Amino acid sequence: MLENIEVLCHSAIRMRKEQVIYIDPFKIDKNYNDGDIIFITHDHFDHYSEEDIEKVKKENTIIVIPEGLYEKVLNQGFKRENIIKVKPNEKFNIKNIKCETIPAYNVNKKFHPMVNGWVGYILEIQGIRYYIAGDTDKTVENRKVICDVAFVPVGGTYTMNFEEAAHLVNEIKPKIAVPIHYGSVVGTQEDATRFLNLLDSSIKGIIVMK
Repeated sequence: MLENIEVLCHSAIRMRKEQVIYIDPFKIDKNYNDGDIIFITHDHFDHYSEEDIEKVKKENTIIVIPEGLYEKVLNQGFKRENIIKVKPNEKFNIKNIKCETIPAYNVNKKFHPMVNGWVGYILEIQGIRYYIAGDTDKTVENRKVICDVAFVPVGGTYTMNFEEAAHLVNEIKPKIAVPIHYGSVVGTQEDATRFLNLLDSSIKGIIVMK
């Protein structure tokens, strides 16, 4: 399920499936310029980075964004027809990929207000449902997520910490859980390891970030 999937840094994910997909490219170490689709969860610098988007986009890359980023990506040079604006709780298809947006917000912090309309994504690729949580706490909405693979933030401060993330994953019961959002802006490798140690035995925890 994780074949050809990398966590490049922090929350930046690269999937090489039928399409080359990037989620929240950040601190990209070289020019890939091979992205068919880029998904952005919200506008904080460690998730929406124009410098890093330039390293992964190519001619006619499709970019999926929360509505508030529309003018920014337009000014960055994306064609209108290649910009997809999303809100929470939507379903849509892109190039044979079934997509859903899941609300991503804080419940006991002020950094990611629900009113901002920021999102996580479920991407169904070749029959496998990948949940990329975005910057979020455990919420009413993400406790209902059905997925095979869950990428969840574990670094704390701005999102769930490793213990809260493990509680969420143990509730939604994916086959595989991958910790993200640590090792750069906030959180440590130890947070990722502690997250894995708290998972139910039925869930395979894997550290993908190198």
